[in-house]
This record gives sequence, structure tokens and C-alpha cells, in this order.
Amino acid sequence: MTHDARSALLCAALEAAARGWHVFPLRPGTKRPALHGEAACPRTGVCVSGHRKWEQRATTDPDRIRATWHRAPYNVGIATGPSGLVVVDLDMPKNNSHKGSSDAPSGATTFAALCERAGHPVPDTHRTRTASGGQHLYLDAPDGIRLPNTAGTLGELVDTRAWGGYVVAAGSITPAGRYETIGASRVVAPLPAWLVALLEPVPLRPAAPIRLPAVSGSRAALAALEAECATVSAAPESQRNITLNRCAFKVGRFVAWGDIPRHVVEEAFQAAGEGRGLTAAECRSTIRSALDSSLHKARAREAA
Repeated sequence: MTHDARSALLCAALEAAARGWHVFPLRPGTKRPALHGEAACPRTGVCVSGHRKWEQRATTDPDRIRATWHRAPYNVGIATGPSGLVVVDLDMPKNNSHKGSSDAPSGATTFAALCERAGHPVPDTHRTRTASGGQHLYLDAPDGIRLPNTAGTLGELVDTRAWGGYVVAAGSITPAGRYETIGASRVVAPLPAWLVALLEPVPLRPAAPIRLPAVSGSRAALAALEAECATVSAAPESQRNITLNRCAFKVGRFVAWGDIPRHVVEEAFQAAGEGRGLTAAECRSTIRSALDSSLHKARAREAA
């Protein structure tokens, strides 16, 4: 890494910070945070009162930024939540890189179609081209709403980064290529209200006993379904989707054995997942995938 390249990365970090965006170092040539994890935390400096993750340690302080980038040619990460940003990540199909092609629509195509169906234009805002050929659309987050990251909620290959997420800033370099600012607009537009409505977390439903429909089926299947739905309802926020997937997979064997109808299992887990704050679309996708996999892998009852 030449001195000029290192200086360019420092300038990229300072430029982002000057816009009020909180930055932190990524490992040189990668998209991974360069900061220590909790297990290796020395409990000194900014972590003297306890381990601070990359989102908490991201900064706009130019002196801290200069001191950090003086040590190594770090790529630049932008912590979207503290920066007041929601970034729409428009990805490319996996086999549609610079070396291949695919008939699958890109995230940009899917997002443009979503905007058209909603009767709104694609936001005219600051954007970057990613190393893979995708795009990041930077939008100002609304006041008073803490939006989470999403994956596929808006459409295939359309993710969003907000609280708990970060993006790689323009100027960063990976083996796949460079992140670059594109388009004429340097202004960050507000996140449109219609997109806020799609991304805003579903309010948690008041906890209530899970009521399973009265159906014919083995007592063991119904007991397992009730227990696994209760596990989903009690899952930590960061583990909601993976817990739903795991629990639905476990109950899938009873569907494979004919002990309980699939639609009963789907409806029960849908209610449990939405009650824990997942979107209806996230629940449907996770439950369908988990049950399909469970039915495919289920062993005969005698071998279970």
C-alpha cells in the first residue's frame, strides 16, 4: 500500500466524518471491522467502562481518525445508525459479477420496480457503486424512529442498513474493486414516508398464551409445536429469525410423519414470529424454508 493510497483512505474517512457520518476502521483490503472483539478487549481507553463495539466506537472526531489511519491503511466503515442514515443496498445476482452474467434481476431493477408500483420515483440521493457492481443509496433516517437492518424485506437483493449496520465508504478498496461515489447528487435525501412504513418494525404484540387450533394429530406433535412457538416468543431480539428457523425445522419432522398438517404449523409459527416483531414476509420466508428443509431431511420415525 503506497503512502498516496493510505492518504486517500484517510481523506475518505475525514470526508465522511465532515458530513456527520460516524466512521471506524475496516481491515485493509476487506469489509470486516478492524477493531478488537469482546473476548480480546483490554478494558482500557474507550473501553475502560466495558467493551464497546464498532457501532459505539465509530467517530466523527478528526483527531481520533488521523491517529487511527496513521497506524495502517484501513478501509472506511460508516456506522449507519449513529450517522442518522438508512442505506439501501442494491446487490447484484451472485453469478452476475464482472466475469459472468445472469438473467436474474439486480437489486437496482427490483427496487426501481418497487418504487414504480408504489407510485414514487427512485430517490434522487447520494449514492456509491460497490466493488461488486451494486449500489448504495444513502438516505436520511426519520427522527424519532429507530429502524433496524433488513434483508430482503423490500425485495430480492434489496437490503437496508440502519441501526446495527454499516456500509463500506467510497474510497475503500477490496480485491473485487473500489467503492466509488456515482451520480451527480451529493445531497442525501430524506427516507420517503412510504419506505418508512415498509421498514418500521412491527410493534410487539402483548404476550399471551399460544392457542393452537383444534386439529387431529398426535399429542406429541401438538406439544412440540406449542413448546417451540413459546421458544420463538421468548427469543432475544438479535436471535428472532434464527430461532424461528430452528424451531420450525424441529417441528417439521412431525409434518413429515403425518402427525400434524403443515398449514397448522405454518399458522402457529407465523403468529409467534410476528408477535416477536418479525415482519410477515420474514416469517413466511423463514418458516417455508425451514419446513421444506426439515421435510427433505426427515428420517423415518423408527430411526429418529
